[in-house]
Amino acid sequence: MISDVQLFQVYGAMARYAAEAQSVSATNIARANEPGYKAKEIESFDAFLARVSNSAATDPMTASFRVTESQGPMSPNGNSVSLEQEIFNSAEAMGQHSLALSVYTKSMDLLRTAIGRR
Repeated sequence: MISDVQLFQVYGAMARYAAEAQSVSATNIARANEPGYKAKEIESFDAFLARVSNSAATDPMTASFRVTESQGPMSPNGNSVSLEQEIFNSAEAMGQHSLALSVYTKSMDLLRTAIGRR
């Protein structure tokens, strides 16, 4: 019932996106010294929303995120992981996750107030 509210779908998808972005960054950092490893990157959340909104059959709560190989520069051993970029990506994902949870929590508080259960 509440999951049918579009606001909850979008911010639920944003929380899932942040978790996936953290996972991609963690994998890249873990493999930063592996020769020949190509860093992965997740599509932007805006690109995800545009793709999901163009497909009427896709539910944002169940749609998967596209992960591709990064086109960044490579080190002499063929590894393309940039630790600085991964730290930035990780911090950005943490901010998105905090935003999604804050909006979700405040929206639930507002709904509880509206129905008189505060």
